[in-house]
Amino acid sequence: MQIDRERAKSAFWAYVNGFDVQKDMIRLKVEHTFRVSQLCEEIADSLGLSKEDRDLAWLIGLLHDLGRFEQQRRYGTFNDALSIDHARYGAELLFGEAESAVSIRDFVEEDSEDGLIRTAVFYHSAYRIPENLDHRTAMFCNILRDADKIDILKVNVEFPLEEIYNVSTEVLYGEQVSPQVMESFFEGHAVLRSLKKTAVDHVVGHISLVFELVYPKSIEIVKKQGYLEKLLHFPSKNPVTRQQFAQIREKMK
Repeated sequence: MQIDRERAKSAFWAYVNGFDVQKDMIRLKVEHTFRVSQLCEEIADSLGLSKEDRDLAWLIGLLHDLGRFEQQRRYGTFNDALSIDHARYGAELLFGEAESAVSIRDFVEEDSEDGLIRTAVFYHSAYRIPENLDHRTAMFCNILRDADKIDILKVNVEFPLEEIYNVSTEVLYGEQVSPQVMESFFEGHAVLRSLKKTAVDHVVGHISLVFELVYPKSIEIVKKQGYLEKLLHFPSKNPVTRQQFAQIREKMK
């Protein structure tokens, strides 16, 4: 499938400019989108994929969070538990299953990869992808999921956590990690959203995403960027939490 990147970027901006792009939370997602798109291409390149497949990986990255913008406008949050499943909603917007000002045909003319694109967008934030996916579809799902996880680490370091989690500074740095979250983390897998009770639980949950990275290039990028190391040294003012993070750092080694 031939992908015209300039057309795709123009379609993205045509949609996003319908929102308040000066608002921090919208700007955050725009910047996140382009970084994830670039990371998708980088991971795809490390796998020796063709130019067409690298372009496809890039496009999926560009499309993956379209549901976030309407989520923020309607609900004022990026918390799926308090609003909508943004990944599913984004897929529905793109493929005409929900009322929308955007369509997959705005981004690419051909429909030969529609099923793969929809699946990758739909499952990019799911706890697990379905086991019955064909190899090619699963690969693109994992490329996107790795790229998204990598950039979530950056966002948690460079954007105020108080705004991301809608808490005060006093609360954020005074909380403890919930016992269920600690237990899940030490099992060596991503922490379920349903277990997270505090803002600092979410910090640990995002650290735990590293356990789920699929490709060697993804691990290499995480090490190079250094955001994981900064999150692991979360500057809590609670002595119990500081001890918890010391244990978390040791486990992550």
